[in-house]
Amino acid sequence: MDVVGVIPARYSSSRFEGKVLADILGKPMLEHVWERAKQARLLDDLIIACDDERVLSAARNFKAKVVLTSKDHACGTDRICEVVNPLDVKVVINIQADEPLIHPTMIDSVARALLEDSSLSMATVMKMIDDPELISDPNVVKVVIDKNNFALYFSRLPIPYRAETSEIKFPVYFKHIGLYGYTKDFLFLYKNLPVAYLERVECLEQLRVLEEGFRIKVIETKYDTIGVDTPEDLEKVKKYLETKKL
Repeated sequence: MDVVGVIPARYSSSRFEGKVLADILGKPMLEHVWERAKQARLLDDLIIACDDERVLSAARNFKAKVVLTSKDHACGTDRICEVVNPLDVKVVINIQADEPLIHPTMIDSVARALLEDSSLSMATVMKMIDDPELISDPNVVKVVIDKNNFALYFSRLPIPYRAETSEIKFPVYFKHIGLYGYTKDFLFLYKNLPVAYLERVECLEQLRVLEEGFRIKVIETKYDTIGVDTPEDLEKVKKYLETKKL
């Protein structure tokens, strides 16, 4: 098997309990994520990795392939590792359960990059920021890249910073979208990396990879998402989808 997608779906959430089952136009958020991921062409399999019987039951109701994992996992990466450990697979795609607007081409672009370039270990996605208000929003993670589209840094602050003397009046800012792809070997290496200083400062797990000296390929997409961290975010998603139906 070349590519497997895994949706880690934890029921508990400090800011929004049970958000993966929150209703969006008559379906749980998790079902929206699963339906969009199912449209990706390069996934050989798609698995929901959950930690709660309520999530397990909901996933079975919409006919998803679902595995009940240990409740002791500290993060989604550990949950994914439990699911893929017995699988003979080259590439693993980590699809966030709180991204109901994820576009299937994002999944395919990450998978394709890893399949076509054996030198890559990890890849993710970015979208050019169109709304100036998002640039200063700490909940919107920004990423800067080198000339070969490898991540230089991720931050909650606006990067790059525009100096007053800069000749560039309008810098381009990119939003990081939390979709990750890894080779299976690198996924298990990543799982065992120590928590890094920069990760603790910014509360961004992907900084662990950069601080350890590994590279992350970043692929640009034209599609945007709305990650659901709070009930307010959920209302934004509902409003967006209702508008699309009109």
